[in-house]
Amino acid sequence: MVEAVQGAGVVVTGAGGGIGAALARRFAAEGARVVVNDLDGERAKAVADEIGGIAVPGDASAVVGEARDALGGTVDIYCANAGLGSGGSEAAGELVWAQAWDVNVMAHVRAAEALIPGWLERGSGRFVSTVSAAGLLTMIGAAPYSVTKHGAYAFAEWLSLTYRHRGIKVHAICPQGVRTDMLASTGSAGDLVLQPTAIEPDAVADALMTGIEEERFLILPHPEVAGYYQHRATEPDRWLTTMNHIQQKWEAGE
Repeated sequence: MVEAVQGAGVVVTGAGGGIGAALARRFAAEGARVVVNDLDGERAKAVADEIGGIAVPGDASAVVGEARDALGGTVDIYCANAGLGSGGSEAAGELVWAQAWDVNVMAHVRAAEALIPGWLERGSGRFVSTVSAAGLLTMIGAAPYSVTKHGAYAFAEWLSLTYRHRGIKVHAICPQGVRTDMLASTGSAGDLVLQPTAIEPDAVADALMTGIEEERFLILPHPEVAGYYQHRATEPDRWLTTMNHIQQKWEAGE
């Protein structure tokens, strides 16, 4: 059992399925009290009923107040997991870009704004951001997703460096392919880049629990991402050339 999780009041957004549902189940199994949030109320209730949690359906950007009440006044761990896997290029359209920013970045900002003052007052709190390896690297065929996941990672990093000395813990989970509906929606780009090494959502939950135990900021369910990230930082042109070769394979339908 993970000591930091036992008895904690936990909120997981986007928890009606996929990674979010796996996180909710694992937190409950570790002895936490879990609020299950999802836009789909029926899916949220199904997961909550399964784990003995509390369903709080609705927009992830506005869940903190109701979730806090449901947990008796205190949120100990907040998992900003809800996300949009928006595909397309620079021409994806203003609405697509705006929705990606709102869900993948601003929902995290709004949650932090609601939570941080109370956490600072009591000297503890834990913010978990489900980012994606795309936030460290990139993803072909998905400019809005890649750019906003970079933003989500940057915000989590900023929270950590700003508040870690005041008792607030931050974790950024950055998996590659995970066998969820979002992966299925990526089409041929996902088939080429993500499917070969895709893992189950439960593996992401396992990685998070290990990361919490070890108090690590960056959590990589696919360990090889560390090497890719280092390569990107130290040899950017070589890395971009490699990624461009993958882009060309995708365009050619190989």
